[in-house]
Formats: sequence, structure tokens, C-alpha cells
Amino acid sequence: MALIVKKFGGSSVATPEKIYNIVNRVLRDKKEDDRIVVVVSAMGDTTDDLVCLAKQITSRPYGREMDRLLSTGEQITISLMSMAFMEKGQPAVSMTGAQAGIVSSDNYGKGRILDIDPSRVFAALDEGNIVVVAGFQGITDFGDITTLGRGGSDTTAVALAGAMKADVCEIFTDVEGVYSTDPRIAPNALKLPEITYGEMLEMARLGAGVMQPRAVEMGVRYGVPIHVRSTFSDNEGTIIREDYTMEENKRTVIGVADDTNVAKVSLIGVENKPGVAHTIFQSLADKNVDVDMIVQSIRTVEDQVTDIVFTITRDDVVLARDVIEELKKNLQMEDYSINESMAKVSIVVAGMLGQPGIAAQMFGIFSEEDINIEIISTSEISVACLIDEARVKDAIRAIHDNLVVNNRG
Repeated sequence: MALIVKKFGGSSVATPEKIYNIVNRVLRDKKEDDRIVVVVSAMGDTTDDLVCLAKQITSRPYGREMDRLLSTGEQITISLMSMAFMEKGQPAVSMTGAQAGIVSSDNYGKGRILDIDPSRVFAALDEGNIVVVAGFQGITDFGDITTLGRGGSDTTAVALAGAMKADVCEIFTDVEGVYSTDPRIAPNALKLPEITYGEMLEMARLGAGVMQPRAVEMGVRYGVPIHVRSTFSDNEGTIIREDYTMEENKRTVIGVADDTNVAKVSLIGVENKPGVAHTIFQSLADKNVDVDMIVQSIRTVEDQVTDIVFTITRDDVVLARDVIEELKKNLQMEDYSINESMAKVSIVVAGMLGQPGIAAQMFGIFSEEDINIEIISTSEISVACLIDEARVKDAIRAIHDNLVVNNRG
């Protein structure tokens, strides 16, 4: 007997026919005593359609109301899937995030799971049901719905699996696992049989869309194995776990990630004195604007002014602009600009500190491709470069061919 959490994304549940395909698959794979929890996303492009609908009403990010609107997408899916299970003779019950006991913070659009009480889920399983849970959402202590950000259904699934001490969390998607880069851009991308939590977290943080960073964090927190696999085949996917079980997976460059949901913010001629940077970034943090790469440069000592450049997600541009306009009233600042045509291309490296030539090789490839690097940031296992979005695919293919494929093993 096993307790298994299975998550299916929007493309997997896009139509009633696909919902029935999932139901048939779950029932085919289910052993007699297995207890199954299914976490689902909204159907197809439903979330994007709801965002577009809201934009016909307002251009302002009304967080609470937007989250209430977006949460309806998953609720449609859970009801339809539960009906489909029952049509097949399998008892099933649907639950919203709140009904599944998922308590979240009140950061609208970026909610974090604070606690999970899965007692109601267990009760439904004990009654012989398959439980179908709405991903991407939780509820605050005040009873307000919050959504968990892009890819939030992954987080729901892994957190629920961890809280329930499930044997495994299976993440079904439209690709067959985690690849060394996006196979739609680089056809020679390599499927990774295994990857560690740390490597996957860095890949996800840098833009690899197959998993949400917070979902991987939940895997680390609870120690639950995550199996990323395809909805449309029975092939083994990629296992995300604490460490490798196969020595052959010890590669130098694990993969290449890209993120096109990036905007570059430049604050020009800011007064160079203690406390200014704190004021700027605390003001952004107070509005839940996530800041990534940061560069500060002093023009000359005599000028006593500095330019501060940083990146944010394009989703936060409206909020960031409001914050900066307010800051201009109270701080010395000559001007600012926001460029939404940027992207980040990164490599994840096993043992970055022991590979001093990897970064230089990456920069050399950019040079050969005539791609300008605007900002560079590094961590213990990664190097990230901000470039023009128009050159992203060229950069990925060149870096992947030279640093991953040619150095395999």
C-alpha cells in the first residue's frame, strides 16, 4: 500500500478528453490498496484568460481580488475531474486549497504556504475516495484566498506530499523529465535521470520552468522524493532527491536555464550616502517586489552620486514604477528607466568553486556569438548573465553545445 500525490499541469487537463485520459491513467496505475491524492492546475490557458479578462477592467494590480479571480480556474478542474472519476465508478471528492488545510501568507500573487492540516484529506481517503485538490492556492488566517505564484500547483503537491508523509510526489508535465536545457530550443538537450535538490533549486530559481523553486524547497524541507515525468508516456522521468545514486550523473555543467520574465531597472544619479540603498530596496520589499541581480557603480568620487541597476520580474513592473516615482520625491535621483526586453541565461555547475575556468568559457561563448552581457551574478553553483531577450535562443544553443554536450561525462 502506498500514499502517492500526483500533480497534473494545465496542458495535461486542457480539455474534458484529457481529463478523462488522466483519470484512466490514474486508475490503471493504482494498486488495490493505494491511496491517491491528485493535485491539478487550471485547464489549459484558463489562468491567462482570466488575467486578460481582468485587464479589460483595470491595469492596476488589485491583489486580493485578482487572487480570488485566478483561484477559480483550479476549482473548475477539480470539480470536472472528480465527476470523471465517479463516472468511472471510482469514489472521488474535490477540495479547494482551503478545504485541504493549506494555510498561506497574505502576499497576494506570491503567497507562501505557512502550514498544512491534511486531516480532512486523510478522512476522505479513509472513506475510499481519490482526493482531487486545487493547486496554486491557499487561505490566510483571515479567510482570504491567496495564490502561490507561477507554477504554484507544484508547490501545493510537494508540500501536501510532505505534510502527509507520502511515499512519492509525481509531477506530470508535457515533457519527459528535467532536461539539461529547454528541448524546444536545443533539440540535443539531455534528459537527466537524477538531479539533487540543490541543483534543481538553482535551475528552477534561474528560470527552468519544469519546477517552481518553492516546490523544490518543500522537497528539501520534507525530504520527499519528487518524480518529474510525462503525462503522455509511461517512461521514467527524473528523480529529484538528496543525492545521486548513480556516479555517472556527476557532470560538470548540469544544465542551462533561461528566464525571459525579466525587466532591468536603472536608477540614474542616486545620491551616494549611507542608507539610500536600504531605503530603495526596503520600499520595494514592502510592496512585495522581488529583486534579483543588483549592480551599483560610482561615476567618480567627486560626483557623490551612483547608478543602481537591478532586475525584477515583468509582473512587478507596475508596482516597481509606483515605488520609484514615490522615491523620487524624497531622494536625490536624476532619472530612471525600466527595460522589459531583457532575459537571463544561466549555467548550473557541480562544484563551481572547483571549476575556475567555467565562467570564462561561458563569457567566451557570448563573445564569439557577439552577445553583450549587461549584468553578471554568481552563486556557489551557478553563473547568470543578463542579455538582450532577442539573443536568448542563440545563447542557450551555443552554451549548451559547448559546455554540456561537448563535456558530457
